[in-house]
Amino acid sequence: MKKILIVAGGYSNEREISFQTAKSVYRELKKKKIYNIKIKEPNGNFVKELRSFKPDLVFNLLHGRYGEDGYIQSILESEKIKYTHSGVLSSSLAIDKELSKKIFVKNNILTPKYIKFLFKKKIQKKKIIMKIKKKLNFPVVVKPINEGSSVNVYICNKSNFIKNLFKLKSYGEVLIEKFIPGREIQVAILGNKKLGAIELKPKRQFYDYEAKYNPKAKTEHIIPVQISNENYNKVTSLALKAHKLLKCRGVSRSDFRFYNNKFYLLEINTQPGMTSLSLVPEIASYCNISFYQLIKEIIKDASLNK
Repeated sequence: MKKILIVAGGYSNEREISFQTAKSVYRELKKKKIYNIKIKEPNGNFVKELRSFKPDLVFNLLHGRYGEDGYIQSILESEKIKYTHSGVLSSSLAIDKELSKKIFVKNNILTPKYIKFLFKKKIQKKKIIMKIKKKLNFPVVVKPINEGSSVNVYICNKSNFIKNLFKLKSYGEVLIEKFIPGREIQVAILGNKKLGAIELKPKRQFYDYEAKYNPKAKTEHIIPVQISNENYNKVTSLALKAHKLLKCRGVSRSDFRFYNNKFYLLEINTQPGMTSLSLVPEIASYCNISFYQLIKEIIKDASLNK
């Protein structure tokens, strides 16, 4: 009987979502009665518990910092335990929005223009607004460099920019990005192959944390995406290119804006959600891949030294 340790929860703002994802996967695997499965939240005794349970593999379902940034991956590498999803370097590059953007730009993948902003002792409000007007122009998006699930992301105009900027002061540094309007299209890659795409029409201002995880937000999911075959091939190819550039493994989901017949890559997620409202299982289901088959594919890809 294969021993699987599902790692969930953690220390990020997405702790609850991580648990929801873990329960969905646990229930699905439990039905098959061929796995010995445990759900574990990493804490101070994590390494000790890893050694006593001796799993064949760790199913990483942590989201955000410590789970999606290479931290937990480096522990599993040092313990020589196979794990799902992307490796240390790949995870740390993908969660760092500035570094990943630099890689996209260098490899001719369109991404919104941005400024990196550091919170120093004294902020000259007029100066920063002038800089934005010159380099980006309003509206802009203000976001942390290394969070997931659209946590603490604000779309700002000139009048509410400073107020929203200061909400992120605890991060020390943030990205200020040109706001790209248009359609929201997300693409899933599974095991270095294009899985498919889905379009989102949020009732909210954009596909934020509420729109992602609260059924009451009533975000509309459109599949198949109503775009030409040429554009469909273009956006799925861009997602695959980004997945390979960052050396992602298992499954990834890339978030795009489609505006003026151009695709702008906003970011790539190396630990996409696997709850009932999540996009990757929905895309898989449309491609006649059951939730269990999707989980099995991710398990099959579990490895070390990646």
